[in-house]
Amino acid sequence: MRGASTVTAVSIDGSVVAREDQMTIAAARELRGAMRCFVGIGLPSVAANLARGTHGSEVVLIYESGTIGAKPTRLPLSIGDGELAETADAVVSVPEIFNYWLQAGRIDVAFLAGAQIDRRGNINTTVVGAYDSPAVRLPGAGGAPEIASGCRRVIVVMRQSKRSFVDTLDFVTSVGHPERVITDLGVLQPEPSSGELIMTALHPGTAVEEAIEATGWPLRLAECLTVTEPPSAAELAALRALRQAT
Repeated sequence: MRGASTVTAVSIDGSVVAREDQMTIAAARELRGAMRCFVGIGLPSVAANLARGTHGSEVVLIYESGTIGAKPTRLPLSIGDGELAETADAVVSVPEIFNYWLQAGRIDVAFLAGAQIDRRGNINTTVVGAYDSPAVRLPGAGGAPEIASGCRRVIVVMRQSKRSFVDTLDFVTSVGHPERVITDLGVLQPEPSSGELIMTALHPGTAVEEAIEATGWPLRLAECLTVTEPPSAAELAALRALRQAT
């Protein structure tokens, strides 16, 4: 695929590490202490559950279906997975999740993903192509627009390629205000003056040229471009165990 890295794993200190694992672990590190986190399904859910199972025992995971304090023993298949309700501290109605918890500002951080994201952090989860005759019809908005605008912090977790990091969205599902976007290549953050996403960090083993080639707009780099901390053996083992439990 043009614009997508063909390198799926890199060597770090003599060990081969999947780039998706680097992304997941980097995202999981964002959750620490007694935080209330609104979790999207897919990559965000993997990262959030990894954090809760390693360093984030106080993190309260909240899913759109109404589960508060879910502690799944395996990765949930959807927001309606019974494992979430069975392991939750409480289950409330969907209107209560949005009206009492989200809109009242009681949720600290949201972990979201999307099919497309643009340079301003807007997200598309609706269609690829024209709305009336799309090439791909996606799951839709769900609660993502409210989550993206109602949480104190928003972190987006998604793979980086020209197909997903586009100059113009096919459809704006959620207006973006992400604090950072964590990808399989590195980390992007909005420039304070313009709001445009710029590359602030690369994962170990990622070249600047790869990140530029995997972005559908002229990617700008931070003046002090850093390298993220490599995944530890303990983090990689915990992530492997989490996936195997599925």
